Amino acid sequence: MGALIGFTAGVGLLLILTADSSQAPARRRTRSRNVPWAWIGVGALIGLIGALVVTAVTGVPAIGAIAGLAGAVAPMTITQSVERRRRREQAQAWPDAVDQLASAVRAGMSLPESVISLAEHGPEPLREPFAAFARDYQSSGRFVESLELLKERLADPTGDRVVEALRLAREVGGGDLGRMLRSLAGYIRDDQRTRGELEARQSWTVSGARLAVAAPWLVLVFMSGQREVIGRFGEPTGVVVLVGGAVSCLVAYRLMLRAGRLPLEDRVLA
Repeated sequence: MGALIGFTAGVGLLLILTADSSQAPARRRTRSRNVPWAWIGVGALIGLIGALVVTAVTGVPAIGAIAGLAGAVAPMTITQSVERRRRREQAQAWPDAVDQLASAVRAGMSLPESVISLAEHGPEPLREPFAAFARDYQSSGRFVESLELLKERLADPTGDRVVEALRLAREVGGGDLGRMLRSLAGYIRDDQRTRGELEARQSWTVSGARLAVAAPWLVLVFMSGQREVIGRFGEPTGVVVLVGGAVSCLVAYRLMLRAGRLPLEDRVLA
């Protein structure tokens, strides 16, 4: 019974987490429509295995159900963490990329050559989208259209500003493009420095909240060897305590993350 509850709850929560927004662009839904179902399957399998194992160890289906729920959402949580890390690395790479663009323009390279050079000599996190730009431009020869495709791939406010600056320089000319790019690189560095200081100050709060959420469940794990004690959680009152504790921990943790999350910059030039 605990395994079934964990399996069902995990699938339901994964469906909520992976549901596409009705306002998302159609191309984004088309590209990722198979991804949520894959993660739902992986999460459901992990949740089912976790629920079975914990139920077998503790002998309490309610604890197994909660473990199954935690296991079911683990793949999506890990994926979101990896995606945040990728975006952070990409953001940190922009100042160097803009500096290289400015240097290439100052050295007399054409705009297309300057942008294409980032595919080989630019920062590692940004090489892939600029390599795709190089392929687009070499196949079509249309600089502005290739820039628009690059903007869609980057999906980044800083990338939007850089792309728009390059597009305007191409269409109307821009003798001060190199100076503007250097100024933009300085602005990005200042913004990242400020954001980094705020994140460093908040990190201890986030770590403390995670420890506070994990502590009671670690105690429950340590108690699993005492059958008489752990068996009380199989009674109706114990189940209510477990469910109430799980809901309280989940709500408190999500509220903490929402309150401590720094606002993301909007893509005003998208």
